[in-house]
Amino acid sequence: MSLIPAFEVGLFNAWIFMVYHFLPMPLLMLLHKGTSPEPHSDIERKLYPIMWIVWLLGVAYSIFLPLRLGTMWFYAGFPIAMVGLIAYTLVIVTFAATPIDSEPLTKGLYGYSRHPMYITQLVMFIGVGIASASWVFLLFAIVYTIFSFIAAVPEERYCLEKYGDAYREYMNRTPRWIGIPKSGRK
Repeated sequence: MSLIPAFEVGLFNAWIFMVYHFLPMPLLMLLHKGTSPEPHSDIERKLYPIMWIVWLLGVAYSIFLPLRLGTMWFYAGFPIAMVGLIAYTLVIVTFAATPIDSEPLTKGLYGYSRHPMYITQLVMFIGVGIASASWVFLLFAIVYTIFSFIAAVPEERYCLEKYGDAYREYMNRTPRWIGIPKSGRK
């Protein structure tokens, strides 16, 4: 990794992963219209726009960030990015295919994490940062993930309000980030 990042526009740049990360979002918003939690506190109202700015900066940077094809960095990071990408795809498909009107989503990777979308994004972004040998992109991944983890709090509060005891039971048996679920997993 070099101290000064490379800037090149090209076909094999990190933007490939960022586009794939972004594409399902409008579809999910349409499918599950009105299910996004609103920020409750002043801190949350201030952090959400910052989170989106960080994400947009990451997207803009990824356009100019070449993947280091044929290097040790690429061979180490690409499999990590692909694991994150495949897991992210599974999470998106599960989310899109599950009606969430009456009960919380507990299938697939949601049985091992209450926020698998954030975990899989982190894995993908770390892999891309390594594959592109970019400490700046790794820093982006960490900052974005911190904001995502903060966003998880109002999401859980929203789910508690919407699903009540069913979500409380889900919280009791499923780790917030990742782990082995307690008995009673659906």
